[in-house]
Amino acid sequence: MTSPDRTPLLEVRNLHKYFPIQKGFFKKTIGNVRAVDDVSFFVEEGETLGLVGESGCGKTTTSRCVVRALAPSSGQVLYRTGDGQVVDLAKLDRTALRPLRPQMQMIFQDPYSSLNPRMNLFEIVGEPLLVNGLANRKQRTDQVAELLQLVGMRPEYMQRFPHAFSGGQRQRIGIARALSVHPRLVVADEPVSALDVSVQAQILNLLLDLQKRLNLTYIFVAHNLGVVKHICDRVAVMYVGKLVEMARTSELFHQPRHPYTAALMAAVPVADPRVQSGDVELKGEVPSPANPPSGCYFHPRCAYAEEVCRTQPPGFREISPGHFVACHRAEEIKLPGISLE
Repeated sequence: MTSPDRTPLLEVRNLHKYFPIQKGFFKKTIGNVRAVDDVSFFVEEGETLGLVGESGCGKTTTSRCVVRALAPSSGQVLYRTGDGQVVDLAKLDRTALRPLRPQMQMIFQDPYSSLNPRMNLFEIVGEPLLVNGLANRKQRTDQVAELLQLVGMRPEYMQRFPHAFSGGQRQRIGIARALSVHPRLVVADEPVSALDVSVQAQILNLLLDLQKRLNLTYIFVAHNLGVVKHICDRVAVMYVGKLVEMARTSELFHQPRHPYTAALMAAVPVADPRVQSGDVELKGEVPSPANPPSGCYFHPRCAYAEEVCRTQPPGFREISPGHFVACHRAEEIKLPGISLE
């Protein structure tokens, strides 16, 4: 995969993350779960890249490897620091990573379990400031008050505990905590999937507003394509640990080039009772990442599969400017898309 002419903020090359399968009293390794299997993508500064796919496809594991919450098995995670230096996060030890951690923060999926119930808002939002050297309590109090206002919360809530807030308010607190150390890259791991639909829209609009005001770069992990098309500039689709397609949002939705992407599009409900549901049921089951099929991982469920798909894994290649796909027949088959309206 080729990157843009200028250096992107983040470039992931051939990322792998395997979890060993152990058996017996002596924990002998008998195989590996290929949670992330040769993934490559890039993220430009100031944009939002959506990482989508079914549950268990490896999107969350990929995002955690990017911010080094998990150590990759192999591959490169090239990050451009504020002074223009490019460093490989995958090779850094804990000591070398520490000064870079404030630049990369994460918003977690579950606003109920991601906040410590024994800490009040001042302690939750102010903890990253304390850990990164701001020992002055008065300065921390001022910054926490400013952060709470930034995400639409009142500063006088500072002494309250998480149980006093709704799910949407808790997620705002999680966003304030992530922004407390002024990051450049924010990984949002399905930040609205646990919220009501009306609250989802509020949080998405807040994320968009903060991106413009603070020049943030997002990796947005999701499975809801309706959410993705609202917030993402580009979308990368994952299947069983591999990227199968990546393109600008408008192009991906209007003209998908991989059968799996088209199947995801067909499952999106249309807000019109007169329109018949386009939901289609894919044949077979999602393969196990511990024992994936030969050739293209999607071929057992693909209506367009040929012999080459069963024997040879497709490369992740650029078929038009900025549009990457892993499919032997991408140029031949015509797949239906959906409107962004």
